[in-house]
Amino acid sequence: QVQLVESGGGSVQAGGSLRLSCAASGFRFSSVYMGWYRQAPGKSRDLVARISSGGSTSYADSVKGRFTISRDNAKNTVFLQMNSLKPEDTAVYFCRAEIPYGNYWGQGTQVTVSS
Repeated sequence: QVQLVESGGGSVQAGGSLRLSCAASGFRFSSVYMGWYRQAPGKSRDLVARISSGGSTSYADSVKGRFTISRDNAKNTVFLQMNSLKPEDTAVYFCRAEIPYGNYWGQGTQVTVSS
């Protein structure tokens, strides 16, 4: 059974940092792309960052230079380091696994950035 459990969200002031984690189980983690997405109230769920099985990364323009995605295949965990946070980064952040037989989502973790 595929499970994705996010953690690390919270409330910070603008300019602060947070590190999100997503612990995965139930599939061959090291072989799949993993991604972080976010959804603000009333808006669509958008890609934030993505990392391949080999460690290649891509980012939304809005977070380039501030956010870093990484993975630890030994611990089946993907991370999102978020620095220089802005109020517009406020959203629920979701982890996604791109498994050959389907895409799976975690339950999300709230990030709130105050000005």
